[in-house]
Amino acid sequence: MAADLSAHPDRESELTHALAAVRSRLAAAAEAAGRNVGEIELLPITKFFPATDVAILSRLGCRSVGESREQEASAKVAELTALLAASARGDSRGVQWHMVGRIQRNKARSLASWAHTAHSVDGSQLVTALDRAVAAALAERRRDNRLRVYVQVSLDGDASRGGVDSTTPGAVERICAQVEESDSLELVGLMGIPPLDWDPNEAFDRLQSTHHRVRETFPRAVGLSAGMSNDLETAVKYGSTCVRVGTALLGPRRLRSP
Repeated sequence: MAADLSAHPDRESELTHALAAVRSRLAAAAEAAGRNVGEIELLPITKFFPATDVAILSRLGCRSVGESREQEASAKVAELTALLAASARGDSRGVQWHMVGRIQRNKARSLASWAHTAHSVDGSQLVTALDRAVAAALAERRRDNRLRVYVQVSLDGDASRGGVDSTTPGAVERICAQVEESDSLELVGLMGIPPLDWDPNEAFDRLQSTHHRVRETFPRAVGLSAGMSNDLETAVKYGSTCVRVGTALLGPRRLRSP
């Protein structure tokens, strides 16, 4: 049975205040960087949080949310649909789901049914799998639009953390070109995560430089998905157009999936 949204007034209050605080930080960061805050998307990361939180965030004006695990996300999409249908307090079709975690090729078909955007595309075989899966989903009317794609770059070449090695000449551009050639995928831009032992300024400066280089060949790849709860100000300074915020908005992780 779907949860009752009216049973969560305390959580709605928590999220309202947290969202205001994060939006204030984002506005201050944009002002300090001489940028328009309207060009920077705030993407709540709802991994390990319930569908009721997604519903509350939607009502508060957050029309996009990010998930890190395909199995959890696909179940949450279905749960949110049932929840909002039962409550008559929203429309799940207005929520755009982003995949921000590593994507397994064997999950491409399922992901094609629910994901609006994928931030973590980092290999030729994955692009091929997503291209085929999204094309099938479009043909079967399981989705209406192409899958928006950020190509994830690795700043230090550590393959264990995902991303196309930005230090290898032409590597990022080759994946971008493959996405551009697809009829079912849309190249949005690049995504990056600073290596744990790097200064954020150094990391985001290098990511911005890579982004500028890529845009010389792919001028429509204007998106830069960068920055999280603890470094969003630095990311905005270096051109982020999408900050992915979890803890600062939703608090400590409260659910654990098997």
